[in-house]
Amino acid sequence: MSIDTLLARLLTLHPKMIDLSLTRLQRLLDALGNPERKLPPVVHIAGTNGKGSTAAFLRAFVEAAGLRAHVYTSPHLVAFNERIRVAGTLIDDDQLSHHLQRCEEANAGAPITFFEITTAAAFLAFSDHGADLLILETGLGGRLDATNVIDQPRLTCITPVSLDHQQYLGDTIEDIMAEKAGILKPGVACVVAAQSTRAADKVLKKKAKEVAAPLIWEGADWFARPATGRRSEGSGGMLYKGHGRLGEAERAFPDPGLSGRHQVRNAALAMACAEALAPDFDISDAAIKMGLKTVDWPGRMQHLTRGPLADQVQAGLRPGWELWLDGGHNNAASQMLAQHTRQWRGSDLWLVFGALNQRAPLDFLKPLEGKVRGMRCVTLPDQDNALPAEDAFKTASQLNMNPETAPTVEDAVASIIAECADSPPGRILICGSLYLAGHVLKDNCG
Repeated sequence: MSIDTLLARLLTLHPKMIDLSLTRLQRLLDALGNPERKLPPVVHIAGTNGKGSTAAFLRAFVEAAGLRAHVYTSPHLVAFNERIRVAGTLIDDDQLSHHLQRCEEANAGAPITFFEITTAAAFLAFSDHGADLLILETGLGGRLDATNVIDQPRLTCITPVSLDHQQYLGDTIEDIMAEKAGILKPGVACVVAAQSTRAADKVLKKKAKEVAAPLIWEGADWFARPATGRRSEGSGGMLYKGHGRLGEAERAFPDPGLSGRHQVRNAALAMACAEALAPDFDISDAAIKMGLKTVDWPGRMQHLTRGPLADQVQAGLRPGWELWLDGGHNNAASQMLAQHTRQWRGSDLWLVFGALNQRAPLDFLKPLEGKVRGMRCVTLPDQDNALPAEDAFKTASQLNMNPETAPTVEDAVASIIAECADSPPGRILICGSLYLAGHVLKDNCG
């Protein structure tokens, strides 16, 4: 049986794609012999933006230190296997099929969501193989997220929290933070990125006090900034001051291997986690420097240089044009993109935009107003909840973004090429959805 066929069958076990609860998964885990209790030390990560990047940086640091890490993230971009990394290697089809079928048999047809049963499969895979650490990313929220069946993680981490998935998590930042803070556990330290509001801080502090969880705060216990104008490694580098045994002095590190100014913050959050894992884990500055260079996290400000789309751009436009891809899909992600475009001033930027209809396109596009020469709107392929290109066009027209619609991403790029054939070098950025990023990466790579 193919992985796709098996996954499609598991989708039918519960009428709702998202139904936050821990009871169904706990029942299944009990039937499986509780693999969640047979895992290496866990770093549990929640937040709205930067979870995946932070996990990727931490994995890179751990592996550069000669340690083995399991990693669980979601969603995937191209293949489901991307969600489950076993001791440094993506799970293969045979292992994945074996563990999914074990979960299906143990579940015996009872209602359970797709994310819950696949999380159980991940725990089975991890429990069958040794590793030094498990880096575990929440799927949605925290308090009732399937990953929150871990009773005693080694460390927790909360990335920046913003408005997203309000239909499941609440209408305010405070409501959403209360859900994310549900991963805090008694006596377990939590590394926290600076938050956007004092109200969110207050909610987190209250929860931490209730469970006696020490908080390690950005801006109070650890700091990071780009080293622009300062002599350091790489093209500019970054400066970090931590909370560990070397925390008294600001230290210089290379630029993160992921593009975007915001990745300095994600990298620093992972560095603070690495320090908080001491003395159980020895992750040296040398390992962190190596990890900053080797980190890999596709679909996040990724420069596409190979594949049909890149060939299309290189053949149709003057030398120097670049093609970029980003899977950010909410207002906070768009603000980061807008900030990143500052370093692209002086050359035209064109967008290819596609999104789900679960989010208002205005929230994503508004921060980019005035920063793009034009855009092409597409409907996400093979997605029931795709935002129609015509709806995105209407919103972009209100923002004077010079939009047009296109049937496909390929057509959108061709249309931009036709309009810009004689123009000086610029950039095309495909953005708006992780699903769009996954669709593009099936045939195009960095």
